[in-house]
Amino acid sequence: MFFRQRLAQDATLSYFFGCGSCHVAVAVDPVLGDEDWFLAEAARLDVNITHVIDTHVHADHYSGGRTLAERAGAAYCLHESNGGRTRFDFTPLAHGQRIDVGNVYVDVLHTPGHTVDSISLVVTDRRRAEVPWFVLTGDTLFVGSVGRPDLAGQEREMAAQLHDTLHRRLLALPAETELYPGHTAGSACGAGLSGKPMSTLGFEKRCNPLLALSRDDFVAALTAAIPPCPADMDRMVAFNLGG
Repeated sequence: MFFRQRLAQDATLSYFFGCGSCHVAVAVDPVLGDEDWFLAEAARLDVNITHVIDTHVHADHYSGGRTLAERAGAAYCLHESNGGRTRFDFTPLAHGQRIDVGNVYVDVLHTPGHTVDSISLVVTDRRRAEVPWFVLTGDTLFVGSVGRPDLAGQEREMAAQLHDTLHRRLLALPAETELYPGHTAGSACGAGLSGKPMSTLGFEKRCNPLLALSRDDFVAALTAAIPPCPADMDRMVAFNLGG
C-alpha cells in the first residue's frame, strides 16, 4: 500500500493512496489546481485512479474533484444525500458501503454534523491486517478539535448531531486507528486545530477537550465560539455544486 498526504492552500489536506501491486488508487478531497500533482503521482507510481472522493461539498475551497475524475477517467463520488443538489452526475456513496482498491478496501461512514453530507473513509490494508489502519475524517474530526456546525444553518441541531456522530461512529473504531483530517491549523472550518497533521483516535479521545464533554456541554461549547465564515463561501459552494 502507498499513502500520500498533501498540504494544499488554506490549510487543506488532500490524500492519495492505493495498492501499488494492483495498480489502483483513490484521491480524496483534491483542491482545484492540484490535479496535475495527482496525475503525476499516479504516473510515477504506475497506478490508475479509479475513484475521486470529496468527503462533503466544501465551503472553504474550490474542489478539483470533478476535474481530476474527468482527466483520470475515474468515478467522482459524494455522499448519496447530494442527489438533487448537484448540477452534475456523480457516483453516490452510502453508509456501510465498501470500495475495493486492490489489496486495500475503504469503508464509507456517514458522519454528519459539520455538514449533512459529510462522510469519513475507514481504510484497511488486507495484506497487513484485517483491522482498520487509518480513517480520513474530512471536516468532522480534527487533531485537537472538531468541525464547525454552522455552515448549513441550525448550528445547535448540527452540533448535537456531530456529538452523536463522533461518539457512535468514529470513536467506536479501534483506538489505535490513525486519524487524518481534512485540515490543519489555519483553516476556517474549525476552531483550535492543531498544527500536527495526524493523530490517533485513542489519543484524541484522551486529549481532545471537546470529546470529553457531555452532549449538552458539547453543543454549548461548539456554538459559543464559532469563527467567521470562510471568505467567498457561497461562491465556493455554488461552484462545488456545479453552478
